[in-house]
Amino acid sequence: QCLYRFLAYIPPSNGSLRQPGTAAAAVMVDTQHPLTLLLNGSVGDRELCKIQYHFGEFGNYSLVVKTLSTSTKPVSCDLVINEGPINSYLPILFAFLVYMGILAILIVGRLFMKIDPVRKWVYKKLNPRETDRLINSELESPNTTDCVSSDPTPRLRSTASRQRLRSLDTFRGLSLIIMVFVNYGGGKYWFFKHESWNGKMSHHTSALFSRFVFIMGTSTSLSLSSMLRWESSKWKVLRKILWRSFLLILLGIIVVNPNYCLGPLSWDNLRIPGVLQRLGFTYLVVATLELLFTRAGVESGTMEMPCPALQDILPYWPQWIFILMLEVIWLCLTFLLPVPGCPRGYLGPGGIGDFGSYPNCTGGAAGYIDRLLLGEKHIYQHPSSSVIYQTTMPYDPEGILGTINTIFMAFLGLQAGKIILFYKDHHKQIMSRFFIWSIVMGVISAVLTKCSKEEGFIPINKNLWSISYVTTTSCFAFILLLLIYYLVDVKRLWSGAPFFYPGMNSILVYIGHEVFENYFPFKWKMQDSQSHAEHLTQNLTATTLWVLISYLLYRRRIFWKI
Repeated sequence: QCLYRFLAYIPPSNGSLRQPGTAAAAVMVDTQHPLTLLLNGSVGDRELCKIQYHFGEFGNYSLVVKTLSTSTKPVSCDLVINEGPINSYLPILFAFLVYMGILAILIVGRLFMKIDPVRKWVYKKLNPRETDRLINSELESPNTTDCVSSDPTPRLRSTASRQRLRSLDTFRGLSLIIMVFVNYGGGKYWFFKHESWNGKMSHHTSALFSRFVFIMGTSTSLSLSSMLRWESSKWKVLRKILWRSFLLILLGIIVVNPNYCLGPLSWDNLRIPGVLQRLGFTYLVVATLELLFTRAGVESGTMEMPCPALQDILPYWPQWIFILMLEVIWLCLTFLLPVPGCPRGYLGPGGIGDFGSYPNCTGGAAGYIDRLLLGEKHIYQHPSSSVIYQTTMPYDPEGILGTINTIFMAFLGLQAGKIILFYKDHHKQIMSRFFIWSIVMGVISAVLTKCSKEEGFIPINKNLWSISYVTTTSCFAFILLLLIYYLVDVKRLWSGAPFFYPGMNSILVYIGHEVFENYFPFKWKMQDSQSHAEHLTQNLTATTLWVLISYLLYRRRIFWKI
């Protein structure tokens, strides 16, 4: 439902067939979506012909228009391929084969590790037990006595208590590394970019941040449980929560800011919302909520429950009421708040979308609240909707209203952590609960979206952080956590490498990749700025470097926690 955009004016041919009229210059069009070309006559702006075509990347085409003698069809329009489009997916195939080769080498190395003399020599050099001991003591991680160990003997429990749930770090690291790759450019491929507005979750890059929020909630549940077992006062834990939230928000505003190049304190154009800011505030709300309503004896199973199947939900009914109240607030503000010049409940991109009816209504109530409370200069100036929908209004995907649903997403992750705590020693129970939650969230998403991209009650939208976006991404997050938990912590078929290492230093990797984004060796001047191969090489190199850096920090026992 986009307005037509002017591409070129073709002068008349003056009746000469040898010198037909041609456009003054070539035009570039988008190849992500099929396009409709409309040719109008210069007299009366009469529609002469219309062609729908999906152009190929770097192809060269001509639109040939001929005058016909028939009265029913005055002109004919034909597309001629002057130069065929390239196969832009070959660099991805090559990169895939390279990384598969590296994986094969690592698998062979793992087989060699099964040889006793080799394994003893490597263990003697690397001393992994000492590393694991230090990690757990520094990061206050919950141990597998609470979640993984199924051996009833006290001695083995004591040994397992010093081990860390690797699946959580693997999940976090996987989401983080893909996020880093996408932020660096994703090889300039359209499917590694965020959706312009509404989007299906097959467009997986839109789910990366939400998965990071989800696993933050899971880790919060486990870490608070561990701290409350060892800390004598909830006030001390609350001070830690407040300090960590403050640091995350401060780092987001001061360090990771698109406008920092204008000066360290250029407040005139400082972006106030952001990824770390939203993470910090979300953590503050969810962690405080968990701290306030944690009840002694619930996780240990000593408290009698009227319905054992809901033992991870019923004791926390005040939390659920609070979350439901937040969702009611989101729904009321989104669909009932009057926005000047816009229809109530508008969820569109504005610009030329919706046939250009609401050009200044980008984001509806969400955009209006940010512009009203924060000011236009203090929110994101180049939203993803500006590319296709030609929007001119600033809009921040990490704005105020969307934070409500981010809290809901983290709360669902918190629920996953409670499942791990409540059903300790019972892997099947944990995995079945993950699966049930995934089904429930999927059904809610199907109802909200009517299983469509645009026609549902509330479309999936990462820019708005719509409720359907949260339920859909949490559906896949539960499934992904189930698979990683099964492979890494239950069957131990996978160590979690290499994603485990950045997952252990997630804040450092995220801030580092933002700060050093434009510096060598993470970025360099390319010979051909339009080449997918060069962009993909640069982006994969930068992403791989952060994996190697996190691995070296892991080996050096250096962990930055907030």
